[in-house]
Formats: sequence, structure tokens, C-alpha cells
Amino acid sequence: MRIRFYDCKILSMDGTDGTLDVEQGEVWVDGRYITYVGEKRASDQAFDREIDVRGDLVMPGFKDAHTHSSMTFLRSYADDLPLQEWLYEKVFPLEARLTGADMYQLAKVAILEYLTSGITCNFDMYLDPCQVARASVDLGFRTVLVGAVNDHSQSPEALETWYEDLNAYDPLVSFRLGFHAEYTTSRERLGEVAGLAEKYKAPVYCHNAETKAEVEQCIKRYGKTPTAFLDGLGMFRYGGGGYHCVHLTREDMEIFRERGLYVVTNPGSNAKLASGIAPVAEMLEMGIPIALGTDGPASKNCLDMFREMFLTTALAKLREEDASVVDAREVLRMAVSQGAHAMGLPECDCLKEGKLADLIIIDLHQPNMQPVNHIPKNLVYSGSKQNVRLTMVDGKILYEEGTFYVGEDPEEIYAHANEIARRIQKV
Repeated sequence: MRIRFYDCKILSMDGTDGTLDVEQGEVWVDGRYITYVGEKRASDQAFDREIDVRGDLVMPGFKDAHTHSSMTFLRSYADDLPLQEWLYEKVFPLEARLTGADMYQLAKVAILEYLTSGITCNFDMYLDPCQVARASVDLGFRTVLVGAVNDHSQSPEALETWYEDLNAYDPLVSFRLGFHAEYTTSRERLGEVAGLAEKYKAPVYCHNAETKAEVEQCIKRYGKTPTAFLDGLGMFRYGGGGYHCVHLTREDMEIFRERGLYVVTNPGSNAKLASGIAPVAEMLEMGIPIALGTDGPASKNCLDMFREMFLTTALAKLREEDASVVDAREVLRMAVSQGAHAMGLPECDCLKEGKLADLIIIDLHQPNMQPVNHIPKNLVYSGSKQNVRLTMVDGKILYEEGTFYVGEDPEEIYAHANEIARRIQKV
């Protein structure tokens, strides 16, 4: 389908000099790809649809670089608890009751929420990645899946099978090697995951240094922090990254920089679970690439990148007692282009001819976006989900003006999710 967006303000995020200039013009899409970004001009081709953007903003979609989509069944069920109690007494026991069919249905709820938040891709870690892949493809959403190998579920053998099968499953789906965390995974299994990284010359991702207790326990076990211990196993020889990374030491950050590892910070979840505030300003000063994630709908509850952007810069300023650190423009790059690169999706990092057509329209004609002084900073400090007019993934409009175009009735998706939640939570 050929679509023309006209009368647009355009934030392409294609600047190589680090600027985030907003220009006036048009964006053309043909099938899955962007074919033109620039000033208004005549076209010798016919469009199937021409959309008057009415002076609003067209920009690349947000990339939610750490999620657990199928955990929607636990939204607002097990709140106001510390992480370890939350995980071992509430989350793990209920997750054990889930079926593959449950995970498939529950992931759909999350996908609808991603679309309303202007998220065009997520980086998902959960028990059965095949179910999340199927839900994503059925609704037309892009997802990057990552393994969650640990001592209780998943295995290195399953990880290798998924790596080979899901990377060939559908253009909307890709898969990365990963494990849940050092504290849930034996040294033997971690060694097997590192072996797969070597075999496939592939990056590896995991939860890392989320809490002080996690780091202290790893030092007690191995005499090293999680980052140093895992690096010593050869885990990060080909890159990858860590989720949360709240309690990295200076040595850990040096390893991240040397290995080119991505930090995926989750300020909302870290704050709600009282895990701490990540040293984002120090990481940026060291040149460590940072992406943003919402974490799952059980720990963060809402899958909202606007909240994550605001919290990333606000908490950094609070931590450093310096209002000048972690500029909002840098945070916007984390939420868009850095997230794309953390997921291995450079073809989705900006609006440019030949890139995949994953884009959103932001309504600037709302009071929270007026007056129009500095659009990129306004997105971070004032923007909200109410400003998302349209979300396009892979050249298809999946959400527009409050209506979903995913081939299914949202009310039926919600009904399935509520049935599952009642059954799983019933004692």
C-alpha cells in the first residue's frame, strides 16, 4: 500500500551531528518501506491513501527495549512489595500455572498498549517466546525476543532451537540469545549460554545488577560482580546488554564500554520496586549506549514510554543533584534510535528513504504541547499517550485516532485476558 503523509512537521532523527531538527514536509511509504522524507514535491505515482497530518509531528516509533508482555495478567495484582518477595512469592508461583495459549492471549493486551504509546517494537523476554512471536505476527506488531534461560524454566537447548527457528519465522520477528539473570542460573548453564554466543558469534542479554542484594550475593558466590563474573565466562565477547543495571560498579561500566554493551534502563520499574536509581549520567559520560524499557506490566504496570523518558532524565538530575545532566534530547534518542540498535534493528532507527516504515504521529494540537517552543524536549517533559494519533508498523497502520486495526476486536482480547487472570489467580 502506498501512503502519503503531508503537511507534516518531521523529526527524522537521521542527523549524524546529534541534532534533532524538526522540518516541514512529507513522508511517503510504499509497502514496508519509507520511500521519501523531505519537502513537499510533486509525485508521479498514485497513492492509495493521502493523510493530512494537519501540522502535527511525524517521527520514528519508540522502541521498548525491555518488556515481559504476557505478564499483563499480573497488572496491579502483586504491588507494593520488594523485588525478591514479589518474584518468589507472587510472580513465579502464578507463572507456573500459565499455558502457552494463555501467554499468546495475554501478549495481545500488551501489544495494544504498546500501540497507544507510540511503541512500534518491543524487546520481549518471557517463558515461551514462540507464543509472543505468534501474537505479534497475528496483530502485525514487530518484536525482538530474547531467551530467559534459568534453572527453573527454559534450557540452553531450547535457546538454540529458538535462535535458529524464530530468526527465520517472520519478517516481524527476530530472536536474541539471553538468560534471566545470574542469580537464577547455575554456572554450568551460564557456561552453555556463553558457548552458544561463541558458536553463533552472537550478543547476549540478561537482567544485570538490578538490586544491591543481587550484586552482593554474586560477590559472595564468585568473588565478582555479575558483570565481571559473566564477562569472565566469555558471555559478552560479541556484545549484548543488561536490563536495569542500577548497581554497576566503575569496573562494570568499563566492561560495558569495552564490550560495546547496551544498558537498558527501566526507571519506572526500578523506582516502584525500590531497586534504586541507575547512574545514567555517569554511563553517558563514559560513552556507554543506553536504551529505555518499561519492564513488564506486573512490575511497572503501564507500558508507557513517555513516563520512562521523563523519569530517566528527572531521576538522573535528582541522583546527581544537577538539573543540567541527561538532556531531554539524549533521552529521546535512547527511546528511539538507541533502542533500535540495542535490539539489532538499525533499519528502524530513523525516518529515511529505504528504512522500514515504523512511524508515529504526535498530536501537537493538545494543550500539553503548546506553545511549540522545542518539540523534542516537549515530548520528553510534557508528552503523554494522549498525544499519539497514529502508529504504523511495517508500513501498516495498526492504531489511528483511538481505533485499532489489528484484525481482532479489542474487547474480545480484554475478555480473554480477564478470564485467564481470574483462573490463574484463583486459589
